[in-house]
Amino acid sequence: MTQPQSTRSPNWVESRISRTSDALDRAFDEGLTGHTITARKGKRVVLAGGGEALEFVSCSYLGLEEHPALIAAAEEALRRFGVHFSSSRNRMRPHYLHELEDLLSQMYGGSRAVAFTSVGTVHLGLLPLLGTGALPGYPIAPAGSAFLIEKTAHSSMQILRGLLGQIGPAHRFDLADPGSLDRALREVGETGRTPVVLVDGVGSMGGLIDVAGILAALRPYGGHLYVDDAHGISITGARGAGYAYEALGGRLPENVVIAGSLSKAFGGSGGFALVPSEADVRVLRKFANPLVFGHSIMLPLLAANVAAAELHVNGEVARLQERLWRNAETFDALTGGRLVNAGLRSPVRGALFPTEEEAFRAAAALKEAGILILPAFFPTVAKGTGLARFALSALHERADLECAAKVLEGTR
Repeated sequence: MTQPQSTRSPNWVESRISRTSDALDRAFDEGLTGHTITARKGKRVVLAGGGEALEFVSCSYLGLEEHPALIAAAEEALRRFGVHFSSSRNRMRPHYLHELEDLLSQMYGGSRAVAFTSVGTVHLGLLPLLGTGALPGYPIAPAGSAFLIEKTAHSSMQILRGLLGQIGPAHRFDLADPGSLDRALREVGETGRTPVVLVDGVGSMGGLIDVAGILAALRPYGGHLYVDDAHGISITGARGAGYAYEALGGRLPENVVIAGSLSKAFGGSGGFALVPSEADVRVLRKFANPLVFGHSIMLPLLAANVAAAELHVNGEVARLQERLWRNAETFDALTGGRLVNAGLRSPVRGALFPTEEEAFRAAAALKEAGILILPAFFPTVAKGTGLARFALSALHERADLECAAKVLEGTR
């Protein structure tokens, strides 16, 4: 007996999978990504298959993970506590956690920081509370909230649309369409709901989001802005507060949440949420699932985070920022200002290719020359295209930049 065909429309996960080519599988098969390393020093890595390479892959834009202060702090924590203390932070926590959150508060002018194990767990723990009006600093209208997620916002927020949809409508908008946000805000406003807009700060593949402009657009609707500034933390500001915080005037506006990473330019591991008051902190500690039911950051890394935060507060990070931006300017000049993000205060540069095949050839040529980059394909970039992403660092030498630029030029 013939079974009736299903008329169910594919969900967004099925749609994404069906539209994705085998480009990433091919990149793994050809050894252009997924590299296994056995050692590293600065931007040089030793490959498991033999030989060394110069890498433009790591998102540690300031090179802090090799700083002697972080290494010493991690070693001391290992001796005092061992590798880990497996307990919810609400039950028992090492002293490093309090020290880290206090130092982060100093970095952010007295706003309160709550440390999580990752930026993804910040999203998972905080966004449901934000949408339901549980956070005292972020009131929600009686009609409830509606989530507006920018099209290029990080996958760790996109994946939560189903969860957020249980709290309020969750829709996407596209900043590439000048009227998209305004239309979405008007539609939410007509329902009486409070809009909660989710965006990145510094794009992981390209672009800087105009967070100040989005905040201005939100004001007439009494909405809240949630910024995932994972790639922007530490790279700017006298104390390394990061792109979004500085773009918002060096303060945390009352209706803004910043989610930051401790695992990229910061030099350590984990994430944090920046909120205005201790009352918000208490709600997060009591109800954010990853804090209540999950363990804390691994102890040696938590101690390293404290050491990194001290380097932010004492001015060391500001000096490393100067080296990073000098390298960015040099690389832009060497590549003729033609790369994605050229001239922007972003540590990411991208060589965009009109076809996947051209991107493969470029990645292969760079690897042959001993240079590792991140090759990106749909859905990270537009379908059918490819991108060679260069993550710049304060640790790159001019000779490194010259070599990469010369090889890249030969592929275009």
